[in-house]
Amino acid sequence: MAEQDLIRFLSKISQLQSLAERVQQDSSSRQQLADCADHNQVVQLAQSWGFDIGRRWGERDHGQGGDANLLVTPCPPPGEESMRVLASAETWRLMLIASNDYRSPSDEWMDQSEHEWVLVLRGSACVALENPDRIVDLSPGDHLSLPPHQRHRVERTDPDPGTLWLALHWDAA
Repeated sequence: MAEQDLIRFLSKISQLQSLAERVQQDSSSRQQLADCADHNQVVQLAQSWGFDIGRRWGERDHGQGGDANLLVTPCPPPGEESMRVLASAETWRLMLIASNDYRSPSDEWMDQSEHEWVLVLRGSACVALENPDRIVDLSPGDHLSLPPHQRHRVERTDPDPGTLWLALHWDAA
């Protein structure tokens, strides 16, 4: 392990120990933590208390992006998504989508005439599908294939450093 990674790892352990101590000593904090439904809520609560525990093992700092490393693509403002076409041809396009605490409008469904395949590179997401109705939770490495006209919407993505998706779209013909 590189020295910088070791320092980051030890800092996270220290943050987690301090967080655990707070929760053990304060019943209100303990109840707030118990009320969290998922990892993202735990991270946000801890952040509101001044603890930085959100980074998962192996994640880099997500500062300035660049063409050389897609994983350091910057996070858009909260509640938004940004999209960039990485490559395309007449019948297909490969896109990089960065989401920050994003959610599709609750009364709107995406319904596209092309195939879509998505892969989560960073963070996590929850996608709702219609007919058949189901919810799909996605973490890094998980992918989802959507046939044409499969109505879907994003139920949630991670807050900063956000969720990073690779999406391939191609014509149905």
